[in-house]
Amino acid sequence: MPIYEYRCTSCGHEKEVLQKLSDPPLTECPACGKSTLRKLVSAAGFHLKGSGWYATDFKGVSKPKEGSQEAQDKSASKEKQEAKSKEQHAAKEDAKTTKEPAPAATTTPMKAPLPPTTAGKADK
Repeated sequence: MPIYEYRCTSCGHEKEVLQKLSDPPLTECPACGKSTLRKLVSAAGFHLKGSGWYATDFKGVSKPKEGSQEAQDKSASKEKQEAKSKEQHAAKEDAKTTKEPAPAATTTPMKAPLPPTTAGKADK
């Protein structure tokens, strides 16, 4: 739902209101009671509701503090994984360069074309 900003033209009171798109705009100022409240033209903010959003799903999860044992363990584990990945990559590259080239496909030698036949021609 969008968050709209309103300002009273009489007293200057400003207010932010969470409203549905289908709700009519507010007109009565809560400070002075006059019907001079106007919606301001601004980038409307919005509020995400329901599960699946950062604000609701990951709010309690935090990263380990730097220097803590948990952070050091994660860092060491990550370094081990990177080293292992580099070793595997290097081994694959070595295997590619040491492989013998595949044997060339064997083909039958081409035969010379036959001369044109003279069969059926009369002697001169």
